[in-house]
Amino acid sequence: MPDNLDRIGQQAIEHLSLKHAAREEALPKSRRVIRCCANSIRATHRHERASATELIAQAHQLLREIESSLQNHQDIYYAGFVHDAQKEYAEAVCFAALTQYQALPDAGELGIGWAAYLNGLAEAAGELRRYLLDQLRRGNLNDCENYLQYMDDIYALLISVDFPDAITSGLRRTTDVTRGILEKTRGDLTTAMRQAQLQQSIHELYQTLQQTSSAKQSSEQ
Repeated sequence: MPDNLDRIGQQAIEHLSLKHAAREEALPKSRRVIRCCANSIRATHRHERASATELIAQAHQLLREIESSLQNHQDIYYAGFVHDAQKEYAEAVCFAALTQYQALPDAGELGIGWAAYLNGLAEAAGELRRYLLDQLRRGNLNDCENYLQYMDDIYALLISVDFPDAITSGLRRTTDVTRGILEKTRGDLTTAMRQAQLQQSIHELYQTLQQTSSAKQSSEQ
């Protein structure tokens, strides 16, 4: 047996042990990021903005810890689970900003990759549909039109990003889903607005008939 084989084996074990420990530390944190972001989105739907902001802050801190843990293990950092956590983080942040008419932060400001950011932004458009429908039930048509415009703008951005899926992490498929959500939402809102206009016309006609009837009764007296 070569004299240095034991040393090579020991070095390999030490290296892989460090890599395994880093992965075991980062993976649970990525799952916690996803849970925090899911709960933040739920809080935003409930208009619990303070809670949503706090959960986003927790997710941000966890992502920084993951980044630090995997600084010397870039192969694990790009294995996929960090991307998923970043995507959920982008979705939660962008969704909260859109519902509050705030400017969207970019990927650099969030400290995440652009592929994760764009996929998260696309999924935020899906959450915005649900939020829009809630506003529609409350009769807030002006807000609904604004949110639909946001969805339209997001889709216009997504279709301009034309790169292979290996670069964008499957953004093309996500964009196709966003298009379907956008068109369905547009149809729902258009139907609701036409119904609202019809109800308003009926109400105005009813008032006119009442006024005409009252005037006729007064003239007969």
